[in-house]
Amino acid sequence: MKQTNPDPRQATRFQFASCAYDRGQGEARLVYRFDSGPDLLERIRFPHAPWPPEASRQAAFEESLRLLHLIAGVSYYKAGLSREIGFVQQAPDSELAGFLTELYVQGLGEFAYVNRLDVGKRVRFGGGGTQRSPQSLILPGRALVAMGGGKDSLVGLRMLQDSGLDVLPACIGNSPLIGETVKAAKLPLIRIERSLAPELAGMNQAGAWNGHVPVTAINSAILLCAAILYGCRYIVFSNERSADEATLALPDGTPVNHQYSKSSAFEEAFRAVIASHVSPDIEYFSILRPYSELEIVRRFCKLTDFHAVYSSCNRNFHIGGSRIDGRWCGDCPKCRFAALSLALFLPPAEVRAIMGGDLLERDDQADGFRALCGLGRNKPFECVGEAGESRAALAALANDDRWRRHAVVRAIAPELEAVKVPDMEALLRPSAQHSIPRSILTALTEKEARGETG
Repeated sequence: MKQTNPDPRQATRFQFASCAYDRGQGEARLVYRFDSGPDLLERIRFPHAPWPPEASRQAAFEESLRLLHLIAGVSYYKAGLSREIGFVQQAPDSELAGFLTELYVQGLGEFAYVNRLDVGKRVRFGGGGTQRSPQSLILPGRALVAMGGGKDSLVGLRMLQDSGLDVLPACIGNSPLIGETVKAAKLPLIRIERSLAPELAGMNQAGAWNGHVPVTAINSAILLCAAILYGCRYIVFSNERSADEATLALPDGTPVNHQYSKSSAFEEAFRAVIASHVSPDIEYFSILRPYSELEIVRRFCKLTDFHAVYSSCNRNFHIGGSRIDGRWCGDCPKCRFAALSLALFLPPAEVRAIMGGDLLERDDQADGFRALCGLGRNKPFECVGEAGESRAALAALANDDRWRRHAVVRAIAPELEAVKVPDMEALLRPSAQHSIPRSILTALTEKEARGETG
């Protein structure tokens, strides 16, 4: 009988025990273990997913499942940070081991900073496994689109529709808010269920290390499996170029980025692993990579059908369900950045109608807005725009008769004179650095030129 280990921090070895897929149930089962402790079983269910008839797609799915097993393991590994990592099944090859090491170290950067740990000295994905050949696949030109309930995924979804692609929205979890946003788009939604091993919560309560994990990387791997099952050539996220900005830098200059798994660095690395290990015929990319947060908000403000149903407040999106009543908590970095960016393009009455209040009128919110601007405070560990974007937005509001008398604008605008404020026109200009397939970009550019986009 296996001996349980109540404290994974004392474990010598973290093991990737097994991964399997139940075709009848449409369920992936990922198993992890610390030393000889209990199996930690995570379940991921793909509803109504047909098993692919082609041998090539079956082989590609098995490889994508193995990749998912390795990436999702970060949720469990971080509880103990064992110095040894083992594999009951096949170990990763050297290329994959390098990718995983970078993902775990960078993706756990915030976790390491908060817990005062050096994760880089602990993570050891030794290579040694044999790399299988990627599969040639023929998949429908359909896009599996990651939906998150906020403005980004809605703008991305509309852009994909405008490009002429057949789209299939998907989410991980049971958030009612995500369902409402997709319903407003008049589209069906695939809900993929992810159930963490219940023992993990007990470990956390007993004092295991806990904190932020690169959840977008995990969701990307889940949607890679889903794309093969449901038959989609494209896997599309809506991550903006602002995600590349580090949240803070350590004293030695090492960047710590809350949004690492939304960054272009992760996107490029994951694209390479998909091409070399799964199939070069699957395209993973972000449709919003060329744009700043402010440009995305500008586009979103035109999508009035979604204004009443969306939310960017992260307190809506937890595995255990929403932690607030309504759509906005009104007291977090995400709410502040939403209020600030919406104010650039909408009058006060419309912002209040969307958010249920006006944060820019509240004196008690000034320090939170200073943090967004990097004024004497670190940028918050949240998915918000660059500090320069927040500064440029506040500077613009200070010259807008509709907003200049608001308490937060009056308090912070004078402080901007001592710091660099980026040019707004440059912030709204798209970048040429992205991985959007040429055919999609061409179709979208032509339609925008004709003024036919949403």
